[in-house]
Amino acid sequence: MDIIPAIDIIEGKAVRLSKGDYSQKKIYNEHPLEVAQQFEDTGLKRLHLVDLDGAKAGRVTNWKVLETIAGKTSLIIDFSGGISSEKDVQITFNSGAAYAAVGSMAVRKPVVFQDWLTAFGVEKFILGADVLDEKIMIKGWTEATEINIFNFLKHYRTKGLQQFFCTDISKDGLLQGSSNDLYRKILDEIEGLKLIASGGVSCIKDLEELSAIGCSGAIVGKAIYENRISLKELTHFHNK
Repeated sequence: MDIIPAIDIIEGKAVRLSKGDYSQKKIYNEHPLEVAQQFEDTGLKRLHLVDLDGAKAGRVTNWKVLETIAGKTSLIIDFSGGISSEKDVQITFNSGAAYAAVGSMAVRKPVVFQDWLTAFGVEKFILGADVLDEKIMIKGWTEATEINIFNFLKHYRTKGLQQFFCTDISKDGLLQGSSNDLYRKILDEIEGLKLIASGGVSCIKDLEELSAIGCSGAIVGKAIYENRISLKELTHFHNK
């Protein structure tokens, strides 16, 4: 299972939110590059970089941070937040992201999203599914939909997408464990899915459980910044 540390960006700084609430912002580092280099130095390979300003504005905003980290590390970066036009997709890849992680556009403008898959290659995208009570939430978790998570994932699996993030908003940033029952249900229902768990990871035991369920990856954010999991522990788990 891939361990994917997360860096969330507001105004160029590394922050974390609780349950997606921008008013509950905590700045961890003024220089996200330093954080990324720490991850790389301990042997981690991937990075989940989230442009929270972009998610709010509806366009990629913190692409300079992406460009800096991609230029000064060899981390495999997936970038998300505010990707809402073909120009945003181009900026994302031109700035050094290996993958564009897209959620809201796949819900709101599926025809446009399909055009991107065709133009850039389906293998370049990760579908982000943010969920509350098994329903999809969009626009940085500010807008509810009636779309069922299982139908959503099945639909895009048939389009050739393989990698999927799934974040249970009720768990995110709270360090209370991840949504194992939801992930187990998804993996039981949909074959051939590379499911990346996101939200709630608080300790190595959580990662062991996600691995046992069959998740292909797990995003770890606040647990690192709050020293619940050390980078040494993460690396050891990653190399097992």
